[in-house]
Amino acid sequence: MVAARITVNGKETPISPAAPHTTTLDFLRDRGLTGTKEGCAEGECGACSVLVARPGVNKPTDWVAVNACLVPVAALDGQEIVTSEGLATAGEPGTPPTLHPVQEEMAVRGGSQCGYCTPGFVCSMAAEYYRPDRCAHSDSGAHADSGSDPDSHAGSGSGSGETVDAEHGPNGFDLHALSGNLCRCTGYRPIRDAAFAVGTPSDKDPLAQRREQSPPAPATTEYTQDDSAFLRKSSLAETLRLLRERPDAVVVAGSTDWGVEVNIRSRRADCVVAIDRLSELRELRVEADRIEIGAALTLTEIERRLDGEVPLLAELFPQFASRLIRNGATLGGNLGTGSPIGDSPPVLLALEASVVLADADGEREVPLADYFTGYRQSVRRPGELIRSVRIPLPLSPVVAFHKIAKRRFDDISSVAVAFALDIEDGIVRKARIGLGGVAATPIRSLATEAALEGKPWTAETVEAAARELRGEGTPMSDHRASSLYRSSMLGQSLLKLYAQTTEAVSS
Repeated sequence: MVAARITVNGKETPISPAAPHTTTLDFLRDRGLTGTKEGCAEGECGACSVLVARPGVNKPTDWVAVNACLVPVAALDGQEIVTSEGLATAGEPGTPPTLHPVQEEMAVRGGSQCGYCTPGFVCSMAAEYYRPDRCAHSDSGAHADSGSDPDSHAGSGSGSGETVDAEHGPNGFDLHALSGNLCRCTGYRPIRDAAFAVGTPSDKDPLAQRREQSPPAPATTEYTQDDSAFLRKSSLAETLRLLRERPDAVVVAGSTDWGVEVNIRSRRADCVVAIDRLSELRELRVEADRIEIGAALTLTEIERRLDGEVPLLAELFPQFASRLIRNGATLGGNLGTGSPIGDSPPVLLALEASVVLADADGEREVPLADYFTGYRQSVRRPGELIRSVRIPLPLSPVVAFHKIAKRRFDDISSVAVAFALDIEDGIVRKARIGLGGVAATPIRSLATEAALEGKPWTAETVEAAARELRGEGTPMSDHRASSLYRSSMLGQSLLKLYAQTTEAVSS
């Protein structure tokens, strides 16, 4: 077995003697790459973000920003990463390096004060800078290279060029790329100005050129230190056999949940099994009667590959945590935790999705409505994995996802409601409603569905159904919201849907 190694800023480095639970953040800092910072250890601040070379959607390789505080360094065995230090280009001996265009814009536009968050912002911004389908919306926003003169760029602070909307610049920069990065002293306007001022990578940019080559192939990993192991098999069949032998193993994909357990609760595992690079779990197929989504595809990959083909998922994605988290999180992981406040289960319940469970003996398909059995419990047996999620076609045309939370983005929902309705000739022919945060498990709102189906889509019908919806589940009071608030929000969400869709339906 080849010793576990990782390529950091172009240099191959052995992972040993790091413990299997060691985060990429700690691994980098132990080697002097202290631009990568720990702010929250939960994936909420982005001070730790780094770039990883991953399979691309529009090119062979995408530079993807991830939270180094959550990803075990062993999970990056054989992979290639770039830190904030690696973005600058080395100069001649005795001369300082040349700043990366993103670093340059952050400097000249005042995007950094204390500097603690800056390297993380720079890495997240660089991932968006290198996004292959980022296109300038006007000539004023497109430049081959970024220089040091703040008046020579078309950012929102330069007086030239206009933003497309509040979250997209004339250079095609999507500010959602920075939704997982927090700044406590600089303020976001100069950071936004820097983001909206960056141009397009030059043809000689080595990281841009790197996108034209395939990313490193997944490595088969058997990394053991101090009686604990981090394992990655080369196929699903091998993985399932391993899980039969080690039913106690912790299974990880993006580690966005397990990483928090390791950091905040100091949890350790004798055996961790990675499934994120298994090709059998990374397929996405659109067939005549269904869409099948591999359980190990990241939410970002699903979003970009579906490109709005499932409108309800398209509403979910921008509200699911942050781009940094979505770059690692998977549907399989979100369902596998069994959390009653996960954002994807209500949406998938409204879509009447099912999960394909696989073990060493074969596969079985379970409707998601029958999957959850209790608080963080499901029908999944020891040794079983979620292989894929199936969404039946055709899709209902009237859809909405309402997430009620204290922050607009990057927050845990107090209540989540997903709607999928078929309304024909003013009559609700079919209603599917998924709820999160109002019971020990995500649930279907069966009573409200029955109150809508076969009835006219009118204010009277909706008000009666909203009264039913307020009573669905068993909402509790906690630090996020009271029981009364949750019940009120359930009813209000249906009234909001009616207000949003009445004009479209009647036309």
